[in-house]
Amino acid sequence: MENNTEDVNGDTAVEGSPTGHTISRVGVVGSGIMGSGIAEVIAKAGFEVVLRSRKPESGRAMLDQLATSLAKQVDKGRLESDERDAVAARVTTCTDIKDLADCGLVIESVVENLAVKKDLFTELDEHLAPDALIVTNTSTLPVVEMAMATNRPDRVCGLHFFNPAPVMSLVEIIEPLTASAETMQAVRDFALACGKQPVDVQDRAGFIVNALLFPYLNNAARMLERGIATREDIDLALQAGCNFPMGPLALLDLVGLDTSVAILDALYTEYADPNYVPVPSLRRMVAAGQLGRKSGRGFYDYSR
Repeated sequence: MENNTEDVNGDTAVEGSPTGHTISRVGVVGSGIMGSGIAEVIAKAGFEVVLRSRKPESGRAMLDQLATSLAKQVDKGRLESDERDAVAARVTTCTDIKDLADCGLVIESVVENLAVKKDLFTELDEHLAPDALIVTNTSTLPVVEMAMATNRPDRVCGLHFFNPAPVMSLVEIIEPLTASAETMQAVRDFALACGKQPVDVQDRAGFIVNALLFPYLNNAARMLERGIATREDIDLALQAGCNFPMGPLALLDLVGLDTSVAILDALYTEYADPNYVPVPSLRRMVAAGQLGRKSGRGFYDYSR
């Protein structure tokens, strides 16, 4: 079911929020590559986007990331220059939560910390219109706890994008116990309007992808820790033997070892499965600041 319309400016809108409110302006909260990627996806679908970061320089950095991504697509012939300009013009930045007040949908994509997210949801609830939807891009945390930090738990759900958001077609739509059917349908329609392939999942830690993926990644780190094979051969075996685009250790570096440990801890808290206990070497690498690509060093060295 798709409820896409065009507003008077020719931009995309989605009807179907719990009160019939039309989503044409979308807020994205959270600086960094993920926030910029999500903003690009939404703007390319024709929605107006407001990127909120705590500092002006973070907002400028996200706009720079967006400009770089769009320029590469023009260079490769995937995007016309006038389309690039139109997409960029739909994205603005702000530092004040109050500036999201006219957004029909706000996507949270901040640090994977439940306390931080709950505080943010409470603040968003205070400043958004009563019929606005709030969704979280969490990869594993309980959505219901964020919903209950608001006065609109029926208008809160999960919408998990994968990195890099402009490239990965999948989104997981997470349904907490509190969400209304209308909210779930509106968010599903929004995902389809953004050109994504949604899958529906109940509000359990890890959802579908990470609940299946992270035991595999953890066991790859365990294999290396035990000296069964080298990092290069572990990664090559899964690429050549299973036709995976990236080996597990390289993928851990891409995700971030700190993020990976946090996800594994959350999965173990939910399921008490030993496969979810991070291997000791992962914790020690995080303690040493070896977080993967974002720190320049993880299982591999990215500083050169």
